[in-house]
Amino acid sequence: MSLSEVPKLELTYFDFHGGRGEPARLALYIGGVPFDDRRVKFEQWPALKPKTPFGAIPVLRVDGEELAQSNGINRFVGKLTGLYPEDPLQAAFCDEAMDAVEDISVQVVGTFSITDEEEKKARRQVLADGPIRFYLERLERRLEARGGTWFSDGRLTVADLKVFLWIRHLKSGTLDYIPTDLPDRFAPRLVEHFERVRAHPKVRAYYAERGAA
Repeated sequence: MSLSEVPKLELTYFDFHGGRGEPARLALYIGGVPFDDRRVKFEQWPALKPKTPFGAIPVLRVDGEELAQSNGINRFVGKLTGLYPEDPLQAAFCDEAMDAVEDISVQVVGTFSITDEEEKKARRQVLADGPIRFYLERLERRLEARGGTWFSDGRLTVADLKVFLWIRHLKSGTLDYIPTDLPDRFAPRLVEHFERVRAHPKVRAYYAERGAA
């Protein structure tokens, strides 16, 4: 695809290196597709929220048309950048991994609004002992079923970026009461996958340019 064929893109998401909008940012950077990276401060969000299609971000504007829902955005930018499979079954494998990460992410995000620290601690310990461990182990099994290196198509896709960012979040220490060694203890092959994606030259360059690990 030539630059003249690329639609005008504006991606709106929170101003941090992670979350639901980051796979699309990474994919566009890796693919060399220009886009307006509109970063929203948390204090700006209440005013913006009612203006979004589903009261959530990311939102991608494509030649002025709004596209919402993170995995739909990931598929779209994956097709633009060559990071989404053309084969229908391999595309389904890609979707499967992204949807699994979305499922567990919804459960974790549900604890963000808890203000009582004891309640938050209890809820997150339950998540760590149950659902997070479950999804780590099951995603590791799916990775192994797909060959052990990538989640679909035998190459890097947007699914790998989404899983990479989930593992990165778990290991970052930013989730209070979630042990950072959960992936190492319960899904070492996913940690190997995480390191593989992190070592990709374009992924390294993306975070180096932004002063992030």
